[in-house]
Amino acid sequence: MTEEQDLIDQSPPPSAPDPEPNPNPNSVIHPRRVSFEHGLLPIQKLVFTDPIQTLAPVKQKLADAASNNRVGSAAIADVLQISGDHARLVLETLGSVLHSESDPLVRAKPEEVDSVGADLRDLILFLYIQSYKKLLPRTHKDSAAVADVWPSTSAFDGYLSALSPIQLVRSNSRRFMPSQADDEAHQLSYLQKHLANIISLLAEPVEGEGDESLVLSMEAFEHLGFLVQFGDKGSDVSPLSQATPFFANSDPDMPAVPVPASQVHDWLLQNIASALESITERISGKENGPSNDQDDAMSDVCATPNKVAPSTRGPCLIEGVSKTSLVKQASDLRGRSVKVVNCHDSVIYLLAPLRYATVHGCSDTTIVLGAVGKALKVEHCERVHVIVAAKRVCIANCRECVFFLGVNQRPLIVGDNHKLQVAPYNTFYSHLEEHMSEVGVEPTINKWDKPLALGAVDPHDSLSHPAGVADAQAESAASVDPDQFVNFLIPNWFSGEETGSTKDNPFPLPDTYMAAQQRNLKNFEETRRSLKEAPLEENRKRELSSALHVYFKDWLYASGNIRQLYCLQGD
Repeated sequence: MTEEQDLIDQSPPPSAPDPEPNPNPNSVIHPRRVSFEHGLLPIQKLVFTDPIQTLAPVKQKLADAASNNRVGSAAIADVLQISGDHARLVLETLGSVLHSESDPLVRAKPEEVDSVGADLRDLILFLYIQSYKKLLPRTHKDSAAVADVWPSTSAFDGYLSALSPIQLVRSNSRRFMPSQADDEAHQLSYLQKHLANIISLLAEPVEGEGDESLVLSMEAFEHLGFLVQFGDKGSDVSPLSQATPFFANSDPDMPAVPVPASQVHDWLLQNIASALESITERISGKENGPSNDQDDAMSDVCATPNKVAPSTRGPCLIEGVSKTSLVKQASDLRGRSVKVVNCHDSVIYLLAPLRYATVHGCSDTTIVLGAVGKALKVEHCERVHVIVAAKRVCIANCRECVFFLGVNQRPLIVGDNHKLQVAPYNTFYSHLEEHMSEVGVEPTINKWDKPLALGAVDPHDSLSHPAGVADAQAESAASVDPDQFVNFLIPNWFSGEETGSTKDNPFPLPDTYMAAQQRNLKNFEETRRSLKEAPLEENRKRELSSALHVYFKDWLYASGNIRQLYCLQGD
């Protein structure tokens, strides 16, 4: 038993009878998955093997350096002994996963982030979950079917191949990312184990009674919304305090009376235990028979090709798309989060304003994302092209991929990567600027060419790593040669519908890329004019034209682009 647990156990008992586990039996507790999926950084100095013993003194040092209970990047760098770049990264990462849209860090302009800083309590919770270990991928139940679309072992397998999760998902066992239910159970179990410590870091002693009587104010309790939330499928997430028996319906004009930490601890534990029991029953039911629950994020990859799962609470899932084109627009996805999983040899257009996006385990695929206002994560992919306008991008364990980016923060590169390339954003569609404005992506800021490479080994995975590799640096990305840079044309899929105002790429091209484009355009025009004005007889011109068409058709088939034309005709 930890010292903090002992303190909670010694807290005075509540004056009222023990509350029911939940005042609203129709509402269920869930982990805030984005904090665990997009809020972990592979920086060794942020990963505390014994978080409570380390974070208690760190919290005090940060509190001493705080102004109005907020901590800027300079204080974070000093207390945690990390670089200024890493301190800025901590704030940007925390800002991308905060539960409160009204927090000053979420609303801060890029030049204000360092000074605005983070609320001390959010920062402590963020640092605490850096000790979280992700759930290992699981084996797909139809390995033979998946083998047809999964990328083969790469020639680049070596050095860190035995250490990286990409080798798990690409091995003969055909492992895949855990289901949503598996992930939720794992995250709730982590919170269940660490809840006493977490609450003790947010609690304060009663004045004059010493550390033996910890209480939690309603304001401090709301910060637990960084880790958990109450809500059902399709329902809005309300303030955390409104789901409790001890803060619900408090008079807004009167400060709520702080609650004994032990009471909060017991109530949350009861809710977590109930949720875990429900998840276990659901998983057991799926293993013993068919299920219609579309929230299971990893049901049959190939049994239902080109599957799009319209989960109302979790992210929209696009899974197992193979050898085709897929288009989703704002009416399908507006304001949602999306996951693109295990797609192969396809072109996927998601032309919508999105909150979060994840691309996992895809190969030989082009993915065009509209505007991502919080964060995009691309992991375990091979030979994939990603085109996106986003506030934040993280690339992990990818090979031979190219990223065409309009990104407001430095692209983060972590894990076992090989032969990555980055380039400026290269496309547009008619509603792009409207979608960027809706989610807060700035067209005047593009840090595509300033990638930040962190550790090659992820301290948050559950794998064991040989000694000495923990400090290895991830391989960064090279810039695409300007002479090889081309614009990507998005087909006019919905010509009969209302068009937006965007007529061109909203991100200005760097001078070298603009000059290369102008050279290539000039060469193309000269070649076309030379062919048109060639002193040939009519029959020879027809032969030349026919030969060009044949070569172009051969290229369409060899590149696989012929499939897009068929898809366009089919739609």
